[in-house]
Amino acid sequence: MTHISLERFLATGDHRRFRGPLAMIFVEDLIEVDTTLRHHLDLGFREVVLFAPPELILPRDLAETVHRVAYNYTSQNAFDQINRMIAAAPGLWMYYCYNAEYLFFPFCESRSIHEMTVFMAEERRDAVLTYVVDLYAADLNRYHTAVSLSDAYLDKSGYYAQSRDGAGGPKERQLDFFGGLRWRFEEHVPPSKRRIDRIGIFKAVKGLKILPNHVFNVEEYNTFACPWHNNLTAAVCSFRTAKALKMNPGSTFDIPSFEWRNSTKFDWHSQQLMELGLMEPGQWF
Repeated sequence: MTHISLERFLATGDHRRFRGPLAMIFVEDLIEVDTTLRHHLDLGFREVVLFAPPELILPRDLAETVHRVAYNYTSQNAFDQINRMIAAAPGLWMYYCYNAEYLFFPFCESRSIHEMTVFMAEERRDAVLTYVVDLYAADLNRYHTAVSLSDAYLDKSGYYAQSRDGAGGPKERQLDFFGGLRWRFEEHVPPSKRRIDRIGIFKAVKGLKILPNHVFNVEEYNTFACPWHNNLTAAVCSFRTAKALKMNPGSTFDIPSFEWRNSTKFDWHSQQLMELGLMEPGQWF
């Protein structure tokens, strides 16, 4: 599809026919855009809106499958685009990520994203906590952008949580999560960017807004579980931090390798993530 502005896209009214779940994918560079799209289409997303610059050229099958919206990450804010989509399509389950990020949820090899959102609705939950799990290439001499799907590694430990403070003390059922490359190389990461939790999957409702720190203006959306039992969580396996650390002149020469004693090869399977405690099925068996 020819890239058009979000204003023109919404003016067409195509979004009113969407059944969801809807994936919004934001392109910050031209790395692994194709694989990002194919991964999420394989998960069963019924609609994919790709926010991408005009220089991106897609294979014909993807170009004919996704809805393309013009986007420049240096001058446009992804959160503004998400909020406009929320306002335009209340009632729709939505997900957002960036290129070179790959969503995994429990049993995603045999169950679709639609089945997962139906289950969450039955649980009376309108949002899913997703942990952003850093991926990185082992051989940075060979993979200068730190991105390699065949040579991908992740940290198997080093994750922790802290209470999230509010005006009256710690917020109920909300935590700030840390770990991965943002924790190990925190001297290169601003404090406001060190959290790895993201409410990546949610149901759009009237008045809902996402804020610049990946939380929502509705507090219940920011909780990791309901009051009566643990809920399903998911993981966004992401090369985004590794890319930034290796492509930023201020950090690239300080990082000859991301590997350490707790690095392990990524299997590209939800079972590994559940065994490492990086997501859980809740009551979904």
